[in-house]
Amino acid sequence: MAEHLSQSELDYPFKLLEYFNGFRISKAIFSACELGVFDLLLQSQKPMSAVEVAQKLGTSEDGIERLLDVLVAIEIVDVEVVQGTAFYSSTDVANLYLAKTSPKSLHDLIIYNSQTIYPLWNNLVDAVREGKNQNEKTFGLPSEEIFSAIYRSEEEMLKFMGLMNSTWVIDGHDIVTAFDLSSFKTVIDLGGCSGALARELAKEYPSSTVTVLDLPAVVQTAQRHFAQQDDTICFQEGDFFEGEIPPADLYILARIIHDWKEDKNLKLLKKIHTACHPGGGVLIAEALLFENRRGPTMVQMFSLNMLVQTEGKEHPPSHYTRLLTDAGFRDVQVCRTGKSYDAILALK
Repeated sequence: MAEHLSQSELDYPFKLLEYFNGFRISKAIFSACELGVFDLLLQSQKPMSAVEVAQKLGTSEDGIERLLDVLVAIEIVDVEVVQGTAFYSSTDVANLYLAKTSPKSLHDLIIYNSQTIYPLWNNLVDAVREGKNQNEKTFGLPSEEIFSAIYRSEEEMLKFMGLMNSTWVIDGHDIVTAFDLSSFKTVIDLGGCSGALARELAKEYPSSTVTVLDLPAVVQTAQRHFAQQDDTICFQEGDFFEGEIPPADLYILARIIHDWKEDKNLKLLKKIHTACHPGGGVLIAEALLFENRRGPTMVQMFSLNMLVQTEGKEHPPSHYTRLLTDAGFRDVQVCRTGKSYDAILALK
């Protein structure tokens, strides 16, 4: 990137200025979601003026007009000017990913980023200086108790579970099809949260029995708020760090390893290896860094987020290969999906 930017940025810092404004773009999208802009435009039978949108959402006309114009500029909303009045309408992208009612909605992910991640990042300087998460400074909770902060109330638990649900609704299929998992007949998704990834696996491999094992409060919340009528997955209450891990053919660790320090992860993987049936394995879903430390940018940002929120970090494939080998697994395979999250399969 340094070579790419060097001469053009010396003439005028276009890219740097774009980066500086990145947080404003994010917050504009977050705010539109929180206000219900995309849901309103989707439900409207015709394009709406800023005055109409303001009346429906209870905002100022001036404020909503400026926000809508930003959304037009970044091509999330369309506009047509008729006799001097701007009329706004939704786009296919907004309808698919930003409206609450869409089956692929990222609304919950956006709300979590806006209301939880954004405040944490206000303390990024302190996180870098101290080398630890900022839960105490941001939320008044001990930095050592990561999930006590994440699950600090039922409302916050729902936000986090909504985030995870949104993630696997769009990325889950690529993870469960990265390798042929049809030979694994009993599958346990450790820390499977809302069950979204487990559902993707159950749909792809209907002859397999798929169970989500998570903390009691998480399982109960999942069954109340995220259960589906045609569910074929099961839920089991447990603590895979402190309690027993039931035997199975395949264990899934999706966005688990990146939360914790290496010694804790190695202990967990050894525990999984002991519980795993002969010929079974473990499927890890994480965002993988390049070995040369040059990206992907989004994964490096994820790793920085792990600093401000957890005690873990993102890693390149070689780290997972070594960790899995040290835990007793073999035949480690890596699949880069080209999306947000990648897959690693290792056998016992």
